[in-house]
Amino acid sequence: MYLLINLKLFKFFTGLLILSILVINPIPGFSSTATNPSAIGLRNRISNNFSNKYCRGIESGFSKDQAMRSAIIETENIVAFSINPQKKFILKDDLANQISIKVINKCGWSFGLTGKEGINYFKKYFLEINEKTTPNKKLSG
Repeated sequence: MYLLINLKLFKFFTGLLILSILVINPIPGFSSTATNPSAIGLRNRISNNFSNKYCRGIESGFSKDQAMRSAIIETENIVAFSINPQKKFILKDDLANQISIKVINKCGWSFGLTGKEGINYFKKYFLEINEKTTPNKKLSG
């Protein structure tokens, strides 16, 4: 009986010791670049710029490929000359997803793409054309 009480006290104090160590010296966490407000703002500006240029090209009678290449080149020039240090934290896949959502919501219906399927198709198409158009550059930092 005495041994059982000592064992319970030992477990209690060991747990208390571990808890106090964690409270005094917490495990370091790393902030995600995906939630960095400055990086999110830059990603929004890039995706807005791209979707405006792409949809304007489609409305002007460009083919999907012409509008895509034109919007990629014009947007990449803006990103290349940006001095915002947060551009290196923008992930290509996140940017492609955001661009696809904005384009499909803004003008996707005009070339037959809507909804989640349209977004997924456009994202794949965007990444493919982006790689072919400017293989040594990237829209994200």
